[in-house]
Amino acid sequence: MNLLRNLIRPYLYSRYGFHRMTGTGAFSGHRARTIHTPSVQPQWNSLKQAIWNHHVKQFHESSCSVATVASCINAIRSLENGNTQSVSQADILDRVTTGHWKERMSDGGYHGRRGLPLPLLGQVVKDSLAAYQLKVQAFEIVQTPKNTPLKSPIRTKLKKCLRDFDRHGNGLIIIHFDQGTFVPTLNIPHISPVGAYDAATERITILDVDPEQEKPYQVDFGTFYKGLSCDYHHVFEAFGYGSGGYIYIQIQ
Repeated sequence: MNLLRNLIRPYLYSRYGFHRMTGTGAFSGHRARTIHTPSVQPQWNSLKQAIWNHHVKQFHESSCSVATVASCINAIRSLENGNTQSVSQADILDRVTTGHWKERMSDGGYHGRRGLPLPLLGQVVKDSLAAYQLKVQAFEIVQTPKNTPLKSPIRTKLKKCLRDFDRHGNGLIIIHFDQGTFVPTLNIPHISPVGAYDAATERITILDVDPEQEKPYQVDFGTFYKGLSCDYHHVFEAFGYGSGGYIYIQIQ
């Protein structure tokens, strides 16, 4: 696995260099727009405010799932029982052992496998909600295939989830996506929560847990769906990665 990982890295950097030289990918006109002065607005619904207030950055290059789950758990806890003391990322890893989660966050990974593919992420999120006795109305793991029509049911459903989160605070959205589609970085699987959706402009705000992305950023829906529908490179299949998508946690 370590040998394969060492072979992947040169490919990723060469792809990054190609996009940079040709002005394609995240270096094109569809690149993300940084929100330079992010702040929680009083008119936002309580869940939207909570996810912004509890958003944290990952502590390790493979731990985007931990930071994302911690952000969501703490946001829901603050609304469900008024708990103002945040659960730490270390505490979550100690309490939720699904899929050898903690081992996967280490340098060596679990048998060389680091990070969480979408199906395993879904199980980890579900078990984390149960571990902290948080009640949800519904829970969905949705893969977003490539080349779907613009008015396909999958796209329509995704937009509905985005509206329900932003307007009504009915649920949280965790995305599993190709980070290099959104921002100028390597094209690798990444996980973060959604922070906002503007239905008028169809722009989505990402609360990226990557410390290198210091501020939230926005992407248009086309770019958003492209990042989620990425099937990654076939070399990631050896590590269990198939395709991206999202998790919808409906709390009311």
